Order: sequence, then C-alpha cells, then structure tokens
Amino acid sequence: MKGIKKPLYRKENKVSLNSKYNVVTGSEFRYQRHTKAFLKNESSHLPMNSGKFGYDYTPLFKFLLSKVGENWDLVFSEAKSRLDKEEPIFWLVALHPNEKRDIVGIGDSTYYSGLFVDGNGLLQKVNPDAQITNIRVHWNETLSFNGKQVVVE
Repeated sequence: MKGIKKPLYRKENKVSLNSKYNVVTGSEFRYQRHTKAFLKNESSHLPMNSGKFGYDYTPLFKFLLSKVGENWDLVFSEAKSRLDKEEPIFWLVALHPNEKRDIVGIGDSTYYSGLFVDGNGLLQKVNPDAQITNIRVHWNETLSFNGKQVVVE
C-alpha cells in the first residue's frame, strides 16, 4: 500500500487519567479523587473505552512547515485530503494580511511559526527569524517551538 499516505493527525485519549488533558498525575491523584469538584465532574466517571478522543495535529504542523516556499494550492489539497477537517490548517496559515502572526500558540506550551500565502501563491513564514521570548514556563513543563524542545532559563 505504497500509494496511501498517513493522516496528518493522531488520536489522543481525553478520558484516561494519564492523558495530557488531566493535569493530576501519579500520587497527587489520591488527594483529589474524593473532592466535591472531582465527584461532580462527569468525565471522571466515564469508562476508559467511551470513545472520547481528541486529535493531535502535530504531524500537520510539521508538514506545513516543511512545505514553506511551495505552491499553496498543492500543499492545501494534499493536507486537506489527509485530515478529518480543514480547520486546523488555518490555525497556522493566514489567508488575509490582518490574520498574520509571527508565532502561533497551540495549547499551553507548544508554539509554531505563523504562515501565510504570498502574492505569488506560495506558502511563506510570516517572520522567518521569529524566536520565543517572554514565555512563562511552569515547573516541569516542556516548551516546544516548531516541533523542537526549547530550554527556557
């Protein structure tokens, strides 16, 4: 099956107690499992196999960054064919000048270069020299920029 390309997203379990959507991990959970907030939260009482999945679009963002300088129509048609919906493409790519951003935050600690389509129909970075500055990092949090880990001091 050489002709079939992998999708540009992957499933993530949002219900699992060890997922990134639940911040309580390890032994800390024992202090919160009997609190009123936890007991009232419906998602804490769902079975693990309830089909509650989110999607991680990291492969899409890396794909788009690898296509900088190429024809937008070709890039868009390939990305669209490998996704469940078109919306995540436009989290990074600005089609109008007022939507351009140097750096786009995805989630709490993941950042990517903003992209746009230039007058020639080519995909370009808004600011090729953009760097992450003035980002607050919480204890034991990993920060990434364009898919690479960044060490913040």
